Amino acid sequence: MRILFIGDVVGDRGVQMIQTYLPQLKRDLKPQATIVNGENSTPVGRGISQKIYKQLLASGADVVTMGNHTWDNKEIYDFIDDTTKLVRPANFPGKDVPGRGWTKLKVNQATLAVINLQGRVFLPPLDDPFAAADKLVTEIRKETPVIFVDFHGEVTSEKRAIALYLKGRVSAVVGTHTHVQTSDAHVIDHQTAFMTDAGMTGPAAGVLGMQPASVIARFLNQRPARYEVETSEPGIMSGCVIDVNDETGHATKIKPVLIDHDHPYDR
Repeated sequence: MRILFIGDVVGDRGVQMIQTYLPQLKRDLKPQATIVNGENSTPVGRGISQKIYKQLLASGADVVTMGNHTWDNKEIYDFIDDTTKLVRPANFPGKDVPGRGWTKLKVNQATLAVINLQGRVFLPPLDDPFAAADKLVTEIRKETPVIFVDFHGEVTSEKRAIALYLKGRVSAVVGTHTHVQTSDAHVIDHQTAFMTDAGMTGPAAGVLGMQPASVIARFLNQRPARYEVETSEPGIMSGCVIDVNDETGHATKIKPVLIDHDHPYDR
């Protein structure tokens, strides 16, 4: 099984990059499953709308994952319970959290499970993601060993730690949230593919997708600032492609995907 994963889609520019390049990537890389993180995909860069969710699916996403901005666009409450293709962090606290923290899809004769988890370091104090992963993975492995984890976290150590903790029990752990693609994509002990952060998909000219002026002002004066999404060219699209043995669930290869001004897509 080949899995294509695309990192945090930011604003209108990010959605445009998905619409332009995702069909091309699917044509050339031929993944059997495509996962897109959409937690920053509204025009203001926080949350997701039903319209954008449908646009991501129409462009080729099979599953859309979320993160710490899951609830920022209140419209999500109107449709999250009605879909099996949108997953929010599984470790949100409480018994009656809307939506689901994982989903599954049939890929030929195999089943792929997709789990979304959120870290706790420098982010809101959700339930323990390690304990949540333990419980979910134990149950899911009764049905399939092919498990992809989008770990939405702030710090590299927490992402690396959970990848090592789940080594051999999941097929891949790929980090999101920090919007900068890391250069450490590899398969841990021939078992679990890992990448600290897949990077972002959106405007390349800003600061992590936001207009620079307000971000710089915040650093200079330490006063609250309203961040607005950068809308200009050029764009960037980041992610990775992972090959997995369907029978063992072990990853055999992970390779970064990067499209920007310095890495044009010319296939």
